[in-house]
Amino acid sequence: MSTLAQLQIGESVKEIQLEPVSRMDLIKYSGASGDFNPIHTIDVEAQKAGLPGIIAHGMWTMGNLAKLFTAYYEEGFVQDYSIRFKGMVFLNDVITLKATLKEKEDQNLRFAVAAVNQQGNEVLKGEVLYRQY
Repeated sequence: MSTLAQLQIGESVKEIQLEPVSRMDLIKYSGASGDFNPIHTIDVEAQKAGLPGIIAHGMWTMGNLAKLFTAYYEEGFVQDYSIRFKGMVFLNDVITLKATLKEKEDQNLRFAVAAVNQQGNEVLKGEVLYRQY
């Protein structure tokens, strides 16, 4: 495995494709996060809110982004991030996580990050500031 220090601007870390979103994923995340809004777990409640079905918590998708950097925990840490939610994530969606190096300055690596669904639509995008030790 290569290191983040070896990455050049414009290069990406290995993409991660998540398993299809399951109801159980969202039930577990509700318990872990304390966000029990029923639009994330109960079909009828999501439909009452005008949604076609239950949607994943935006923070569930954002939290999964950390998986892009866990292979590099010995090199540093995610110091900061800025995320914009761009679309909803539904049951059975297959989300791919991406990070491309934008900037290198001293120990700071700035990445453009995104989560993309199986149709190729961005559901989340932003930046991660990774600080090397």
